Amino acid sequence: MVTRRTFLGTTAAGAAALGGSVSSGAENTVAGAARAVSSSEVFQHGVASGDPLNDRVILWTRISSAKEDPVPVRWLIASDPELKTIINQGVVTALSTRDHTVKVDALGLNPGHTYYYRFEAAGQRSPIGRTRTLPHYTANRLSFAVVSCSNLPFGYFNAYACIAKRDDLDAVLHLGDYFYEYAPNEYGNGEEFGRAHLPAKEVVSLSDYRIRHAQYKSDADLQEAHRQHPWICVWDDHESANNSWRDGAQNHNPELDEGDWPSRRAAAIQAYHEWLPIREQPSANGPFIYRSFRFGQLADLMMLDTRLYGRDQQLEDRFDEAGLNDLDRTILGLDQQAWLAEQLRASVRHGIGWRLLGQQLMFGQLIDDEGILLNVDQWDGYPGSRAAILDQLEQEQIDNVVVLTGDIHTAWAMDIAREPMGDEYDPATGRGSLAVELVTTSVTSPGPKGEPADLQQREQTLVNNRPHIQYVNLREHGYLLLDIDAQRTRGEFWFVDSIVERGDGEYLAAAYVTENGANHLSRDA
Repeated sequence: MVTRRTFLGTTAAGAAALGGSVSSGAENTVAGAARAVSSSEVFQHGVASGDPLNDRVILWTRISSAKEDPVPVRWLIASDPELKTIINQGVVTALSTRDHTVKVDALGLNPGHTYYYRFEAAGQRSPIGRTRTLPHYTANRLSFAVVSCSNLPFGYFNAYACIAKRDDLDAVLHLGDYFYEYAPNEYGNGEEFGRAHLPAKEVVSLSDYRIRHAQYKSDADLQEAHRQHPWICVWDDHESANNSWRDGAQNHNPELDEGDWPSRRAAAIQAYHEWLPIREQPSANGPFIYRSFRFGQLADLMMLDTRLYGRDQQLEDRFDEAGLNDLDRTILGLDQQAWLAEQLRASVRHGIGWRLLGQQLMFGQLIDDEGILLNVDQWDGYPGSRAAILDQLEQEQIDNVVVLTGDIHTAWAMDIAREPMGDEYDPATGRGSLAVELVTTSVTSPGPKGEPADLQQREQTLVNNRPHIQYVNLREHGYLLLDIDAQRTRGEFWFVDSIVERGDGEYLAAAYVTENGANHLSRDA
């Protein structure tokens, strides 16, 4: 059997597997080390897969040096890394109207199997990618890497390098801020790393967004993480503009010649769908990204959009009591909220063990020492939306809900209770907790400023004074590893040694477990 580690370490036969000429000699398996960008002129942005189902998966690449339009692209998917046992194949066209990106929904696959795929175009071959379908009924264990907030100018994507070399992942879950829209020097410079943003301006138009996607996809560590594992992605705000909502964004300024918001929003959405291996879901209101995945009887994953689909505008003032008491304000939109309610209900009805909510913003309460909300861009600013979910969990006795979160550039583990500072919640036993939340830190985006000792003191103060918060790390970068079986879900916080130098050194800082039926986190030694 070829394991993921074996696949990663296998030596390729010459230039063929690295994207050399189609006429070159016999092929072996995949090429190269984790930071070897594709040497192919045609496939400069690598390959990727995503949105796996039981019998299919999306395959992605881009014809980076297209000199004609359209460009015919041959693809194949096989059950072995030598690509001898072909399961499906075909020809698609890369078009300028899609920025010469290509997506294939490869059908006819078996549940819970690893597959290998490749593209050919203009006389060259892409690197060989690896992917995996969802299990049907017999999943006994699942493992996900959960990532968020990768800002190129702030350093190297070493978290992606670490994820690429893992051989124990069923998928990578990206919870948003895949890239950042800012101009150079607005939020990171990057010149010291040779990672200044392109184009050298804030991205606003469709062309701008495509260039920024292409720059990020040129990163070797990101390419390798995509090549090694299927990804399931949602956007946050920076794929469009900072603190975006349905009808605008904090960082959208028409008075600065940034155009109208609907056009910018449409451009951001189009480029995202072109450049990510995501299965597109058209609707009367435009494409949407909330969707679900079933991993056998073990887990349902529901990926939400708390940004562009149905969110009402953020409150301008965290002291706005009238706004906070307006329970009609929504972060999901009414139809997405109804969809989620039925997904949770159906998950229980079908006897699924765990319910995972992949989404962007901290769900649990984050308050200061006076009990005032710190950030109304989060679910704290939409208490009616949060209450609707908690009402359903309590009234329908839905257990084993794990909220997975990004956005905040720091790592957290917490219980989800209605009033975590009140008497109905007991942090020792978990009484009153209805779910748990695990928040992944950033790949590179910075957390709060301060000396390490001062930040550590702030972490301890938060844990001491907020009973529902079990763990905080405000200093490190990395990813969350989610390990699931029938008895428990375990969240491991893995941090990289550095982001200012390339490397794949990492360490396990902490792990927290929620047992089946407990709805409560405890430290796992």
